[in-house]
Amino acid sequence: MKPYAERFYKSRTWEKCRYAFLCSKNWTCERCGRLAVIAHHKTYITPQNINDPNVTLNWDNLEALCEVCHNREHFGSGACADGLKFDANGNLVKTPPGCINTLAH
Repeated sequence: MKPYAERFYKSRTWEKCRYAFLCSKNWTCERCGRLAVIAHHKTYITPQNINDPNVTLNWDNLEALCEVCHNREHFGSGACADGLKFDANGNLVKTPPGCINTLAH
């Protein structure tokens, strides 16, 4: 998570918005139909728009995604750099050696 966005993503307002949005999508990835765990911002969050609720909290700017589709959105092929992946909260985390960076379905 980028430092400028940490406060926003840890806020109760975002947590409530994220949860309600994913519930409204039946926790289903809008791209592939798998379990959605990430409320992805179609217009990426930047230092310039982090305080604009029309960007950060607007459901029209959100998309329910699974980890695999979220990784594809950010890295093209679906795989992060070796040893990295996105967790269910959208944070980039290290993976143990030998782990594959996609979900097994």
